[in-house]
Amino acid sequence: MYGIELLVEEHKNILKFIAFAEHKCCRILEGEEPDTDLFRECVAFARNYADKHHHGKEEKILFRVMTDNLGALADKLIKNGMLVEHDLGRYHMGELESALNRYDETKKIEDKLAMITHLTGYADLLKRHIGKEDQVVYTFAERMLGEDLKANVNEETQKFEEETKEVPKQYLAWLTKQLATIS
Repeated sequence: MYGIELLVEEHKNILKFIAFAEHKCCRILEGEEPDTDLFRECVAFARNYADKHHHGKEEKILFRVMTDNLGALADKLIKNGMLVEHDLGRYHMGELESALNRYDETKKIEDKLAMITHLTGYADLLKRHIGKEDQVVYTFAERMLGEDLKANVNEETQKFEEETKEVPKQYLAWLTKQLATIS
């Protein structure tokens, strides 16, 4: 199923980003000064690639089709699980951005701690979240959705991709560049 296969591939990119972010947090723990501009780029990646692009497809397409057609179990799985976790990820990015702004002004250790806390909190959340989606949510959708609904998800996904094709190009180029700095 194209729509789900694409989401799984995007998860691999998000996990690479998470590994990079965790590496940068460890460097701070080892005494390196935080690069707040780079961390702002991490916020941009999380918001634009992971959230608006990836979660956008989930929320506007796959999850909508599941909740509209698969009953109470899908509704609870999506609304009480996946969407809550998407919102928690947004919270972590907002708090990270606030900590970056404060740190640039004051250089307080508490803000450095908040940067590490929220970026690693985001990383931990998404690692667990991706596991649930890949192993539970997506397999449930593939098993339970009829062929017509799967075709609809695929068609809507292709349209979404056409309309947003610059987003993955931009952010995956950025990610590739960043990963090369830690190899």
